[in-house]
Amino acid sequence: MIVFVYLQVLSTFKALHRTRMAVFKDDNRALTAARLKINEEFRKNKNETSEENIKEMIKMGSNVERILRENVVQMEHVKENTLLLRPRESLLLENVPYCDQPRKKS
Repeated sequence: MIVFVYLQVLSTFKALHRTRMAVFKDDNRALTAARLKINEEFRKNKNETSEENIKEMIKMGSNVERILRENVVQMEHVKENTLLLRPRESLLLENVPYCDQPRKKS
């Protein structure tokens, strides 16, 4: 059981770093800050022995990874009062117009 929990912790750690690399691509300052924060949190809790607490922290780490992946979008200042939105491919959805009436089957 200990090995399984260890593998979950390692998997969460790696997923957070992979997501960090994708979300903050080309932003060295944000990449560094996120790396330091992830490493700090894992280092801070490395001596935790309670399986229940570890599972709770794994759940929190997975939630943070999902939020980063699904909700964070990069923007860049290009001029005063002008921002350039840089969405990742995974965030782009096909634009389908809304229709109140169901489509008729042909």
